Amino acid sequence: MKEKILIVGAGLCGTLMAIRMAQRGYRVELREKRPDMRLEEIPAGRSINLALSNRGLKALRLVGMDEQIKKMCIPMYGRMIHPLGGTPWLSEYSGRAGDFINSVSRPGLNMALLNKAEEYDNLEIKFHSECTRVDLENAIGFFKNKNDATEEVKADIIIGADGAGSAVRRSLMARSSDLLFNFSQQFLRHGYKELSIPPAEGGGWRIEKNALHIWPRGGYMTIALPNLDGSFTVTVFHPFEGEAGFKKLTDPETLFYFFEKEYPDLLQHIPNFIDEFYSNPTGTLGIIKCYPWQAFGKTLITGDAAHAIVPFYGQGMNAAFEDVSVFDQILNDHNGDWEKTFSAFQDCRVENTNAIADLAVDNFYEMRDHVDNPVFIAKRNLERKLEQTFPDYYSKYSLVTFNENMPYREAMLKGRKQDELLKEICQRPGYEKISLEEIYREIKSQVKY
Repeated sequence: MKEKILIVGAGLCGTLMAIRMAQRGYRVELREKRPDMRLEEIPAGRSINLALSNRGLKALRLVGMDEQIKKMCIPMYGRMIHPLGGTPWLSEYSGRAGDFINSVSRPGLNMALLNKAEEYDNLEIKFHSECTRVDLENAIGFFKNKNDATEEVKADIIIGADGAGSAVRRSLMARSSDLLFNFSQQFLRHGYKELSIPPAEGGGWRIEKNALHIWPRGGYMTIALPNLDGSFTVTVFHPFEGEAGFKKLTDPETLFYFFEKEYPDLLQHIPNFIDEFYSNPTGTLGIIKCYPWQAFGKTLITGDAAHAIVPFYGQGMNAAFEDVSVFDQILNDHNGDWEKTFSAFQDCRVENTNAIADLAVDNFYEMRDHVDNPVFIAKRNLERKLEQTFPDYYSKYSLVTFNENMPYREAMLKGRKQDELLKEICQRPGYEKISLEEIYREIKSQVKY
């Protein structure tokens, strides 16, 4: 009989990992501290629609779910920029036809994964089961249920996929001296709050369906992603302090005046604006980096438990799903040897997840401050022309989002070098007269693929 794997956390990463390990024939026990989301009402204001792209689809393909999940998605071909006082315009993600990202509901995706997990006789799911700590060396998880009754669960290995507040990671931190465990947590000075644009009367979408909408305001911004029912999930990213801060917008009159001034074309689409703003919680935005991810060849952390990031590159879920596909390949390479697999996996992934964490912060400032900047617009237009003309040219965004076989760190290093060169070119006098072929050759001579 194959070994038993205990997976802590039935979110997106944990459930996908459980499915794949069950497909490989392992006995899998998946535990989740929350109730079964398929049976409970999902609290408002905590969903944050997800952008599913090539890396995530690759992992879903591994378990045979990519086509099913695509039916739950809305393609987004670019960013629809809403400048204050100007006409909205579309900044396409890529110059290549067929490159797009997908808007998908987080709870909808999670429920689809849970339904798939229940198809396997060798996979058991238990809800209302909160992990309090882990015996790292002996692969024993300690749990309590909603009545505070405690339970010990023995397994051959434990995989912690229990999110940014991971109890499994805390157990590694408790052995910091033994494991030489390093941990860092960085909060942005911004938070987020969700609102919603309802479907248009008679059905359909009130604003462009196939785009990620951005209202950039320099210092803060709001975005909106489409849903299948015609609605949009709107997320307001503002600082906590200052005139635009959540701590300042505390009464309806101040709030309405601010949004009427800063987001007039958005406000008209949110009929329950005041109620939603004050009813929905304000979330924080942070990054977690740590190392090592494993202990004693018995316990491993993955997904947000190992590398939580901010949502501004649309790669948090994709990176977590990529953990599953990379782990699966490394498990093949080491013929099921857990200690070798865990060590190789963490050493392969940590530099790449650190890279996408850094890129996500960079993209926050880009989306907030630069998407309507003339030099940025010129650079993006040039990138699209290069992608349309030269099949082997990828912008930094495309390297990360559409080139799923390139590790994040490599994409970051190449993309940043390209960006600097293109920005310099776009500021040369008369750069428009330089041929695309000449620009392409200059990039290829300085950026090795």
